[in-house]
Amino acid sequence: MQYLAAVAIETPRVETDLDLARASAAGDTAAFEQLYRQHHRRVFSLCLRMLGNPTEAEDLTQDVFVQLFRKIGSFRGESAFTTWLHRMTVNQVLMHFRKRNVRPELTTDDGELPVTIEVGTDKPSRMPIVDHIALERAIGELPKGYRTVFVLHDVEGYEHEEIGRMLGVTVGTSKSQLHKARMRIRTLLDKKSSDNREVQA
Repeated sequence: MQYLAAVAIETPRVETDLDLARASAAGDTAAFEQLYRQHHRRVFSLCLRMLGNPTEAEDLTQDVFVQLFRKIGSFRGESAFTTWLHRMTVNQVLMHFRKRNVRPELTTDDGELPVTIEVGTDKPSRMPIVDHIALERAIGELPKGYRTVFVLHDVEGYEHEEIGRMLGVTVGTSKSQLHKARMRIRTLLDKKSSDNREVQA
């Protein structure tokens, strides 16, 4: 028992994200490095899903953490750190789009297309892992505009009104882009499934 007590005393306390953020704001570079190690992959994954380009995603990930370093003192812990960082990441990617004048492909449609829910694409996080991998690949093959709206709405959970404000497009355009993205993904997933059946046969 004494040995176990000694081990418990020597075990370092696990710092929360809020602790690390406060320490970072106070100038503790080791604390910031720990935040980076803990959240780098999450940020990179989100950037990659939105950009579809590993090199750009890595560059944007670095930009996000530079921005985080500058703004870390404004984190008050009123929401989860991951939520705060997530919003910062999305905003950074959208700023990147605006700087390059990249907008979702505007169509001649009036945006009144019915937004049908394609089976397997409305709740990506609940898909089986094999299907999820196929979905990630299909998302990567979407045109940039479709991919951005799909990720923001179906993966990240933003409403069309929010997406419209972020991308500078109408709600109708956002809905139209999402509809077309889902249709394209369904086609890609069906093709992948058909190819797999032919290989197995």
